[in-house]
This record gives sequence, C-alpha cells and structure tokens, in this order.
Amino acid sequence: MPARPTETRERRFHRWLVRHLPSARRGWLPLGDDAAALLPPRRAVALLTCDALVEGWHFLPDDPPEAVGAAAVNVSLSDLAAKGGTPAAILWALLLDPRRPDRWAKAAAVGADRAARRAGAALVGGDTKASGVTALVTTAVGWGDGRRLAPRGGGRAGDLLVTTGTVGRGGFHTFDPHRADRPSARAASLTIEPRLREGRALVRFAHAMLDTSDGLAEAAALLASSSGLRAEIEAERIPWYPPLRRRYPASARRWAVGVYGGDYELLASLPPARFGEADAAVRAVGGRLTAIGRLIRGQGVSLIDHGRRQPMPRSSWDPFRSRPPR
Repeated sequence: MPARPTETRERRFHRWLVRHLPSARRGWLPLGDDAAALLPPRRAVALLTCDALVEGWHFLPDDPPEAVGAAAVNVSLSDLAAKGGTPAAILWALLLDPRRPDRWAKAAAVGADRAARRAGAALVGGDTKASGVTALVTTAVGWGDGRRLAPRGGGRAGDLLVTTGTVGRGGFHTFDPHRADRPSARAASLTIEPRLREGRALVRFAHAMLDTSDGLAEAAALLASSSGLRAEIEAERIPWYPPLRRRYPASARRWAVGVYGGDYELLASLPPARFGEADAAVRAVGGRLTAIGRLIRGQGVSLIDHGRRQPMPRSSWDPFRSRPPR
C-alpha cells in the first residue's frame, strides 16, 4: 500500500485496519471513529471487562503475533463467560515497541479480529501508541441478564463447587520443565478457549461463578472469601488434564492446582439439587461439568486428599512483582 506524503506510520496502520479487518464494516460507527456505538438488546445489562498481555510477562518476543492477538481477546471473553455473557464488541489497544515491524502489528490485529468474530463479536475500536515494551490491552463488551449474573460473592453454605473442562492444562504447557521451551508448548499456552456456551448454560443455576485464569486454588479462594465462606475441594474428584495426569503422580499435581493458572475454565457454586440439570445443560452445549467440592461455614480453602484435610496450596503469582516469571 503506497504511503501518503504526510501520513505517519500509525495512520497507515489505522488505514490498513479499516481496509482489511472484516469487523471494520460492522457497527453503527466505522472502525477508526472517535468512539464506537452499540445498540443493547432489550432488557440486557452491559458487561465490561479489561485485560492486558505484556511482552516478557505473558508472551515472549518470538511468539506468533496472531496467537498473541487472539489470546488478548480470549482472556477478556473468558471473563464475560463467567457472567453468562454474550460478547458484543472488543476494544483493542496496542502499545508497540517502535522496533517491531508493521507486519507484527498487522498479524496481531488479524488474530484479535478472528477471535472476536469467532465469538460473535466485532472489533470496534481501540488505540495505538509507541511504548518501550509491546503490550495488548483488550476491553470486551457483552450483554447479560441482570437477574442472573452469578457474582463471585453469591455462594451459599452447602453449595457444590463445580468446574468445567479439566484442571492443570495452563500450568502443564507453560511451566512443565520437559516442554516449556518448545514452540508447540508455548503456542498451546496462548491457545485459550473461553467457555462462553458453558457460562450461558451454567448461569441459570449458579449462585457464584468466575474463571480460573489464575488457577483453581486462587479462584476457589476468591469465591469463598467473597461469599464469606470456606471452600473444600476433594483431590480425588479433580478432573486433571490428561497429559498432566500421565506425566505426574497425584502427589506432584498440587502445583497445577495451587501455583499456576492459565486454565480459563469456569468455577461455580450451585445448589446440590440442581447439579443434574446444570450438568445436562453444559453437556448439551458440548461441555463437561465436574463436582469437585463444596462451600461450608468458615474461612479459607482446604484440599481433602484421601480423607486428609490440608490447606490448599496458594498461587505465588503477583502481578506487581518487579521481575517477569520467565
């Protein structure tokens, strides 16, 4: 594309976005305007969430940019899933190290747009800025039912704790010493499947729900403490990620529960009497639901392993640490 005489690199990139991204042709205002305009469905509430992926912390310099762009969108879509939301739009801000070539930014934008469209949303705007470090900041907008939002503080004593999918996938692909440096493992760690269909199925039954982006133990602790209750998780019921189960004995899997995140499954609390209905609803959309514990009166999180109750290992992740974890 020939450059205009007075056009900056940023303006050329914006013009490329408008011409090449299918989402640019959706919405009440075109991509590149000062704001985006959305028409909410009748009786829907707006769901808003924001996330950032930073080079060196969440992805590496040679990770595929299209995968990074898709991951940036999917981490925010996972938060919408935890409220039973239907995605509507994505705002996507790119902070770009000037030393990075335009093709990296374009590939990341394509990945973000594809992830948004796959979820039924549109990439409707954002921002671009020069930065000392490359980062992607994503805001997702969705619609939810104001009567059914499953706040993380909504758990009740006696509720079952249930999880979608499997546990330990994120930690296995990101930190397993036998795989962490392989390109295939790094690509797998950026492959995030937000549980949107499962979230919409579960929200009809759940008192509380959140995603497990920071790990099962951290999610259980947040749900329990926000609800003013204690969580008990039974180790024998945890649906381990199959490669993790095959490679590590049960005694060594706790790091996947307590130390590492990246699963992006849903953890919910619901009445025991409704588990059968919830399980059927999740299976009807192609998902999997497993009861792994319960909420009781008290504080903290316990792991029950062959009848022995012990404190649940907690994550060592701190987003304000001075050095990246890898």
